[in-house]
Amino acid sequence: MSAITRFLPKNHLSYFAGKLVHLKFPPFLSWLKNLIIENFAQAYKIDLNEVEFPIEKYDSLGEFFIRRLKPGLRPLGQTWALNPADAVITQAAVMTDGKLIQAKGKTYSLQNFTQDPEATKKWMDGIFLTYYLCPTDYHRVHSPVTGYIKKITHIPGALWPVNAWSTENIHELFSINERILVEIETDRGPVGVMFVGATNVGQIILTFDTSIVGNQLLSSLKFEKIYDLPVQKGDELGAFRMGSTVVMLYAKGQLPEGFDPGTQLSKAVKVNSPLA
Repeated sequence: MSAITRFLPKNHLSYFAGKLVHLKFPPFLSWLKNLIIENFAQAYKIDLNEVEFPIEKYDSLGEFFIRRLKPGLRPLGQTWALNPADAVITQAAVMTDGKLIQAKGKTYSLQNFTQDPEATKKWMDGIFLTYYLCPTDYHRVHSPVTGYIKKITHIPGALWPVNAWSTENIHELFSINERILVEIETDRGPVGVMFVGATNVGQIILTFDTSIVGNQLLSSLKFEKIYDLPVQKGDELGAFRMGSTVVMLYAKGQLPEGFDPGTQLSKAVKVNSPLA
């Protein structure tokens, strides 16, 4: 499997997979579209009682995949920072010596990951948390903090899977894959929300700027965009058009004294729940 994955044109396959699942069915095939969505929901044990609309209202499987939840379903926690997604926390630790943990015995560089010359100044010795979203999960990402969106950085790259094999075997996987960093300035300093792409993530999209779209094939240059947009805890930031990963970057001292990132490992969390 590893050899096959290594040589597949992952970006192109992911791009066209994204296009395929978002194809709209003509009205006379709506029964087939509904059946596909229904079977998908059953296969991944998606609770349809949480979904904003009945499946008949979605024009494609892709649209259902990035479904919103019913209003009020995820009430805001009262802690300073919240969990940004429905996910499992696969890694959480202090960023010692500018390194983040990818898997047991493997690390990656904060500098390479963010492509930001100021990264160590912002986040050195702070805490990171890696959130893995599987196909079952709600795939929209919300702001874990209140503040101002100051900058996004789009970093083009490959689209390796982010499964266990890849994290254990691909050197600096999260610094290789395409990603978009959203920086939020808070009353406690800068917070980073990194969207990490993966195989068959058709696109990363941002809610607050629809001109920013991931995996465009011809877009191979890193770029930054500056903002000054107020954002509240729980506001929607963006979505993955298939499953992937969010990495949260917190500066030293932002999270409460005594916060132990090790207690977060393997937690299944819900968006807007307290980070505690």
